[in-house]
Amino acid sequence: MKNSQTQILIYGANGYTGKLIVDEAINCGFKPILAGRKKEAIANLAEVKGLPARGFSLDSVEQIATNLKDVAVVIHCAGPFSATAHSMMLACLKSGTHYTDITGEISVFELAQSLNQQAIDAGVVLCPGVGFDVIPTDCLASQLKQKMPDATHLALGFDSASGMSPGTAKTSVEGLGVGGKVRKNGQIIQVPLAYKTREIDFGNGKKNAVTIPWGDVSTAYHSTGIPNIEVYIPISPRGAKRMARLNWIRGLLGLSFVQKLMKNKIEKTTKGPNSEQRANAETFLWGEVKNSAGKVISATFKTANGYELTYLGAVEVAKFLINNQVNGGAFTPSKLMDNQLVERLPGTSSISFVER
Repeated sequence: MKNSQTQILIYGANGYTGKLIVDEAINCGFKPILAGRKKEAIANLAEVKGLPARGFSLDSVEQIATNLKDVAVVIHCAGPFSATAHSMMLACLKSGTHYTDITGEISVFELAQSLNQQAIDAGVVLCPGVGFDVIPTDCLASQLKQKMPDATHLALGFDSASGMSPGTAKTSVEGLGVGGKVRKNGQIIQVPLAYKTREIDFGNGKKNAVTIPWGDVSTAYHSTGIPNIEVYIPISPRGAKRMARLNWIRGLLGLSFVQKLMKNKIEKTTKGPNSEQRANAETFLWGEVKNSAGKVISATFKTANGYELTYLGAVEVAKFLINNQVNGGAFTPSKLMDNQLVERLPGTSSISFVER
């Protein structure tokens, strides 16, 4: 194991979620290295926290690897991860550093799986999605698969009243230009925004819901092998119609200058929920599996606010990697640890299953 004083490096430590993860790491007795692209912001934060700092960009794999040479685990928090994960993963493979991040982006999960053999050869763990994206839904998918080993269809969903951080909002903006995604017969396919609607009781009453391109379209397949997967969030019928109308201008929304305008506005106006707002915004999770005979098992449970769960989950996974000898490879959270991981995090209820 690498030097205990530099076991964890938090990249993007000056961001909204990065700061929460820094505080949790300190609370757990770690002295993480704070890192990021904005050297002055990182240095100022590190001085306040009494921690070491490193400022470096993600433009050069060699440069990143040099900065990771004494690091056991990276918690990567600088999104959008579609633009930042690849170079960080390659650098981790080069430096022998375990990689984790807090993404919910399908492309990043698929990237990690494509590097599985390289990770095995390097003895390095690649485990994106160690936050709200996707620990709760990943653990739920795995438990539902255990309840129904012959499941052919999986649907997952969540209902959260939490506001967005700047990073999450920017990722959502990118998604507008890409459209929706589901998994069908084992393959991820592109579909229109608001592709499907259905009524779902997430544990707090029935609501209209629509499909979204959430990370489980990738991860749940790698955790369960179920070939047909959809993910839902609640939205009013009127809101669903507005979302569907965006399909008409999706090409425009994907243009680089339009993306830049929307992201600049987010930078100026979006701050993320404060501690009181997070404490009062629990999240409701739902899942359902079906088999070819038409049997259905559904499940619901509650967790803490998504950002609370993210900092708790990210540090819990890092702690596991530091304290255990783990073979290299690409993992989902439930495959890396176990599918009860979410239930060990503060604020999570027990999972309730119903068969019909």
